[in-house]
Formats: sequence, C-alpha cells, structure tokens
Amino acid sequence: MTSRRSASRAAVTSRRRTLSLVLLSILAAATPPLVGCGPPTERAPLLLVTNEVGGSLSLVDTASHEVVAEIEVGRRPRGVRVAPGGSAAFVALSGSPRCPPWMDEDECGEPDKTYDGIAEVDLETRELLRILPGGSDPETFDITPDGSRLVVSNEDSDEASLVDIPSGRIIRTVPVGAEPEGVRISPDGALAYVTGETDHDVTVLDTASGNEITRIRVGERPRDAVFTRDGARAYVSAEIAGTVSEIIVAENRVERTFRLPDGSLSMGVALSPDDRILYVTNGRAGTLSALDLETGEMVGNSDVGERPWGVAVSADGARIYTANGPSNDVSVIEAATLRVIARIPVGESPWGLALTPSLTPSLTP
Repeated sequence: MTSRRSASRAAVTSRRRTLSLVLLSILAAATPPLVGCGPPTERAPLLLVTNEVGGSLSLVDTASHEVVAEIEVGRRPRGVRVAPGGSAAFVALSGSPRCPPWMDEDECGEPDKTYDGIAEVDLETRELLRILPGGSDPETFDITPDGSRLVVSNEDSDEASLVDIPSGRIIRTVPVGAEPEGVRISPDGALAYVTGETDHDVTVLDTASGNEITRIRVGERPRDAVFTRDGARAYVSAEIAGTVSEIIVAENRVERTFRLPDGSLSMGVALSPDDRILYVTNGRAGTLSALDLETGEMVGNSDVGERPWGVAVSADGARIYTANGPSNDVSVIEAATLRVIARIPVGESPWGLALTPSLTPSLTP
C-alpha cells in the first residue's frame, strides 16, 4: 500500500514540475528583455542649436542628422553651452530687439528686460527647468569646469555678470570692453576672456572674484575666443580685421596674428581635438577657414553655407558643424576635405552650437 502511494505522489510531483517548466517558458517568451541588461552602448552626441528668431533650442542626433526635439526656451536665444557631465544645457536669452548693423537704434524698438536671462534645460527630459538671471541683454557666456558659475556678456551695458548656478543669483557685475560678446573660460577655470567689439580688446577676468586682471588689444571687432586644452594659448577672432590673434595666456600678450583670406569676416572659432587646426566661420563671406597652428599656414577655405556663425567640432575631429542663420540650417562638414556632406534644417535663424558628450543609456527606458 505504501509503495503505491509513493509512486502516485512521485507521478503527481513529476507532472507539476513539467507544468511549471512549460509556464516558465511561456512567461519568458512573453516578457520583453530588460533595457540596458546587455553590454552598454553609446548614444551619438546631440548637437544643440539655438534659433534666434524661432525662440527655440533644436536637438540634433549627430548619427542620423535629424532633429529629435525642439524646445521652446524664450526670446532671442543665442549663446549655448552644455553643462559638465552633459545632462543639462544653458542658453542666453535677450529681450533686446534684433537690430541689424544698418538699422538706426531708434528704429529697432524698445527692449523688454523681463525676457533677459539664462535658460536651463534638462537634456534627458527635454524640459525647460528655470530661467536664471544673466544681467542686461545676455549674448554669450561660459561655464566653469566645476559647473558652479557662469560668466555672461551683457552687450548693451558693457558689463559681464557672474552667476552662481546653485543659488540662481548674480553675485557680481563688472565693467568690460564695450559691446562685449564672446566669453570663454580657461580649462583650469581661473580666467575668463570677454571680447569687447567696440573697444577691440579682450578683458581678462579672475573668475573667482570677478576682478579685472588686464585688457589685451586684438583685431578690430573681436567676436569669439577659444583656449587650447592646456590653457597656454588662446585664439580670438576679429570680424572687421579678418584676423585671428594668438595670445600667450601667461603673459597676456598677442604672439601672432593670422590674416584670413580676403573678404573673410571672422566670427566663431573652434579647435580640433589635438589643438593643431583652428576652424573659423566667416559670416557673410559664407566660408569656413582652417588654419594649421604649427605652421601658421591656411590649409583650407571652403564655402559652407549662408552666413555661418556658430561652429562646433566633433570629439573625434572628423566633423565640423556651422550654424547658417539666413538659410535656417546647419552644415555638416567633413574635416579631412572641408566638404559639406549634409545640410540639416533646424529652427528660424540658427545662431549658436554646442555638442553633448557621447551618452551611455541608463537601465530604465
């Protein structure tokens, strides 16, 4: 009797195990795999484009060359920077009217200072988080390497504002060269260069205190600046002069002046990853110049788009991007040949560019 009961229990147990295995197989087939459980892969960097007339920030996938998001940020967005780490971006906004050089100031209209500020955008959720104060008529700015502070050019007041990011307040405003535009902070975070368009100089500020260290005379109507990775040298474009000044940072002096091809109107500047090639957009000339900094020779000058302004270089140095305001697009340029390989439609009047680092996806969708 006992033997038959044991055999019966064994048969039931066997059937239950078989049924359990079948159910598990069905569940496994019906359940989607967890996102991110495999080896992590990188997402292509995003190209951030400010659209001055459109009032938006375009996010472009650099792999597909497609706009993947359009974020309304405020009035007249121009300067743009990605925060350290790449999770957020900041955009300079201005309530001052867009006034071409040929138009009298009386015809431009009155500024509305309630629109001045610096927008902070979450690049993961693609939402506008807040508007920080940025002083009067913010045009461009830069972020300290620790992500704690902004230095902002205030074009219409001939000042620069130092903004504390965590508290969202201006901690100091200081005078700089007239009509300040370009702002660049040195790689160690110690210095800020602010270009003064009308005074044709660069104001050097101590980023910790805001104190002026000196002013360096450069070419006529300086627009943008960039430091080498080691912070030893800086390069400043000059629109009217059609030149780029090379500054020895430790000595606060111009070492060399490079003259670009005739008709160049030097605007944005960016360096190749090895700091050997300087790329310069030339505004109404419609060109991009490439300058070999070791030899001092021009190695390329190509037509890239209508009035290229903002410029960015990919982390591997293979691609260059220019913002073309009148045609509402961005040119993608092959660095090896300076040939335009794509034109990406974005918002109205693209102005500034910035690239995020490559991103590794999280475990959640």
